[in-house]
Amino acid sequence: MKKMYALIISLIAVLFLAACGGGDSENKTYSVATDNNFVPFEFLNEETGEMEGFDMDLIRAIADEAGIDIEIESMKFDGVVTGMQSERYDIGIAGMTITEERKETIDFSDPYYDAGLMLAVQKDNTEIKSEDDLAGKKVATRSGTTSETYLKDNHPEAEVVTFPGIVEAYMDLQSGRVDAVMYDVPNVQYYVANDSKGELKTVGDILQGEQYGIAFPKGSELVGDVNEALQTLIDNGKYDDIYEKWFGERKYGTESSE
Repeated sequence: MKKMYALIISLIAVLFLAACGGGDSENKTYSVATDNNFVPFEFLNEETGEMEGFDMDLIRAIADEAGIDIEIESMKFDGVVTGMQSERYDIGIAGMTITEERKETIDFSDPYYDAGLMLAVQKDNTEIKSEDDLAGKKVATRSGTTSETYLKDNHPEAEVVTFPGIVEAYMDLQSGRVDAVMYDVPNVQYYVANDSKGELKTVGDILQGEQYGIAFPKGSELVGDVNEALQTLIDNGKYDDIYEKWFGERKYGTESSE
């Protein structure tokens, strides 16, 4: 009787563990790493405590379309890149430029945003009209970004000052501690128009055309599903709805999905 009782208990335990294991597999929540402050792509709404922005709306729409659950975690940009390389996170979306160097260690989705680099200076600055005027100047940017690489590769005669967050770079520019800021076009334009209190302006042309991609650990099986969901959102107009919400225009000219 004791042996039979023990056998029944063991069988129940095995079935319970199998059921729990199956549930975890079917309802897995994928971790999404994102930047903690890259307006208007991702930033914290302090009133709601939620991450908002173009990237946040897009990844949530992609997750809905692909039928997957996600959990978003914000961090400094460098942490997103290393989080993909170490496979700590399943997905990374942070206005990340697709580069050949990054493709050696992480995978990317199809491009989802066309970008580039731009300069900002103080409103009354007449010396810096383009990147040709950066020799001997202090130019601030965010560490670990393509703008830092661009400055060091193309303007060794400039003093490159890096910060963990781009807002710190803008603040140093407004206070006169640096002469210019170089960073991604949409962020520069947004800050100058909305947060600089009229103290800054953009100068020169858009530099180094770039494309943003959603990042994954090397060999991730999610890439195909995300690409398929992204293309569906582009085709059915939902991508344009999100794009218009944050940038005031429709990129592909599709009809509203509503």
